[in-house]
Amino acid sequence: MGGHRWEIKSGAGSNAEDLRSTLALLKEGRMYKTILVTLDGTKSDRTIIEHITKLAKFAGSRVVLLHVADGWAARTYGPDAVSVEITEDNAYLANVRAEFEAAGIATEAELAYGEPSKEIVKWVEEKGCDLIAMSTHGHRFVADLFLGTTVTRVRHSVRVPVLLLRAK
Repeated sequence: MGGHRWEIKSGAGSNAEDLRSTLALLKEGRMYKTILVTLDGTKSDRTIIEHITKLAKFAGSRVVLLHVADGWAARTYGPDAVSVEITEDNAYLANVRAEFEAAGIATEAELAYGEPSKEIVKWVEEKGCDLIAMSTHGHRFVADLFLGTTVTRVRHSVRVPVLLLRAK
């Protein structure tokens, strides 16, 4: 996948069998049936979109795109909110969905409203997925410690694997 070369070696104490098993499950479409891709509407989304397009095609996965509108109107009125932000968010999700579908990947797009980490965790708990894919912005540790991050809150609150890719 995407320039990565896998080398499988046998031997006592190696993880070769685990890797073979994982790759077989992926290829057979029995692993990562549903991948939740969280988007924040910035250029950092490109990293996760490009990676998940390849992974979903390889694994035969269904993709759900989730963006959480977190502006004043979204936080105040939720699904009843009407604002430029909501209109732009829906258009963005439609464009990304079309991109995945053009690649032959079954894709859904959902817009949630409120605080991103809470809404992502809520979505996972209510609807379920096999993998959460998120891009990170590469903030410094100290800033993350004081401000907290969506990624940190999500990964400590869910029981499914979380794939994190640093934005290019």
